[in-house]
Amino acid sequence: MAQKIYLNGKLVPREDARISVFDHGLLYGDGVFEGIRAYDSRVFRLSQHLDRLYDSARAIALKIPLTKKEMEEAVIQTLRANSLKNGYIRLVVTRGEGDLGLDPRNCGKPAVFIIADKIELYPEEWYKKGLELVIVATKRNIPEAIDPGIKSLNYLNNILAKIEAGLQNMPEAVMLNKEGYVAECTGDNIFIVEENVLITPPFYVGILAGITRQAVMELAREKLGLLVREEAFTRLHLYNADECFLTGTAAEVIPVVKIDGRKIAEGKPGKITTRLIKEFRDLTRKEGTKI
Repeated sequence: MAQKIYLNGKLVPREDARISVFDHGLLYGDGVFEGIRAYDSRVFRLSQHLDRLYDSARAIALKIPLTKKEMEEAVIQTLRANSLKNGYIRLVVTRGEGDLGLDPRNCGKPAVFIIADKIELYPEEWYKKGLELVIVATKRNIPEAIDPGIKSLNYLNNILAKIEAGLQNMPEAVMLNKEGYVAECTGDNIFIVEENVLITPPFYVGILAGITRQAVMELAREKLGLLVREEAFTRLHLYNADECFLTGTAAEVIPVVKIDGRKIAEGKPGKITTRLIKEFRDLTRKEGTKI
């Protein structure tokens, strides 16, 4: 079956899904997006994703031309049109077509498009054996410049860090903020375990408020009975952690066993990480908006 893309209120074949070269989303990265997952005919935490999308849009003074309810219906419609019970949804809102100047006031109506497809960010083997990371020189954007809490189309900061990781043949990179505190990875939030306490960086160090991050924090408290803390920590804490893992919509929960060539504890996924992987996967099959 030919893939269908939602584009400004219509479902069109993939080859007909076109955006103007004058769209400021293309010219300047002026827009916002969300990555969302569907599991067993349920869209996981769709309302939270839409809340974040609309918050990001509000932060850049971008008025989305659909209500949240209409956007929810558009997501479901796109999944149904592609017969996807399990899949990845990329929802994008751009500033729209304008001129070659920066001024967003010269743009017309914002463009909305939704892509529904399958995704496998990491091979299943890595969820059992763990991931190796590297800390890169590229620092996380400071909130006073481009706030990492805004999920915008301007992802060059993340891409530069990803390039550094790739040059070292690493699949993912840890980014520090300008003060040297651990922020997040190029596409995922990061957690460590110290003496049965789950720790993750707070928003103020420069991170995205991850939907999966929040779900894992809830599971850790409610299912595992763990103390969960949001506090700043340095690379030293990474090197000396009992466990480490990443969370993200595409990645879900994936263990980290080595950073900068240093083994994390015994160099294999820890018990808490392994349990959270299972609990999160169970949760995604039970909770969500029906397709």
